[in-house]
Amino acid sequence: MALFRYDPELLERFPTTVGGLVHARGVRNGPASPALVAEFRAEQEHALERIGAESVGTLPSIAAWRRVFTAFGVEPTRYRNAAEALLRRLMKHGEIPSVGTLVDIGNLVSVRYSMPVAVLDLGRVADGITVRFADGREKFTDLGKDTAEHPVHGEVIFADEAGIVHARRWCWRQSAQSAARADTDEILLAVEGHHGTAADDILAAVGDLRHLLGEHCEGARVGSALLNAGNPSFPGE
Repeated sequence: MALFRYDPELLERFPTTVGGLVHARGVRNGPASPALVAEFRAEQEHALERIGAESVGTLPSIAAWRRVFTAFGVEPTRYRNAAEALLRRLMKHGEIPSVGTLVDIGNLVSVRYSMPVAVLDLGRVADGITVRFADGREKFTDLGKDTAEHPVHGEVIFADEAGIVHARRWCWRQSAQSAARADTDEILLAVEGHHGTAADDILAAVGDLRHLLGEHCEGARVGSALLNAGNPSFPGE
């Protein structure tokens, strides 16, 4: 069974897709350590300096996601990809608060590379995730809500084998079910991109995710892979 895979139809439409996957067992969640909070804050300060007066939407990784969103029928300035939303929040408020160990690790790397990083609790995912086009019958429960809704036919989703959507509009919003919580002990982190240097940037991001997990979730067992049109699943099929 693949923990994560790209559907062939999706890759035919979006052959530039690159995904970095990190699978970790035996993680510990909870409040971030002072060292992680300090590293996350330092990364935010570097991002503020790096971006400066530049528009977040013109960063190569963000601009590429905007083009992809438009291509599957989503207005990218109405539904911003997770990395763009995070960076805009940082630029507006000057700080992204700490949420907890696992989310902070994902957000730190997202800010560093301007790419979306999903942190998925595998204990609440049924038999792996497929990135595919929605048929509109799947169910999605947004964070902070109790009522399920259906994705729009043709939008890109993260869906498990039970038809539960764990991310809508590819990397716009994660589900309530798959969000990391206090008892999370097995996770899948997905960092994705479409820009020209995505493969190199994602390899670096995966290395950083592995390093941060090693530092802040000591004893976790970690595996990783780089996915693309020629290698569409993790573990490989």
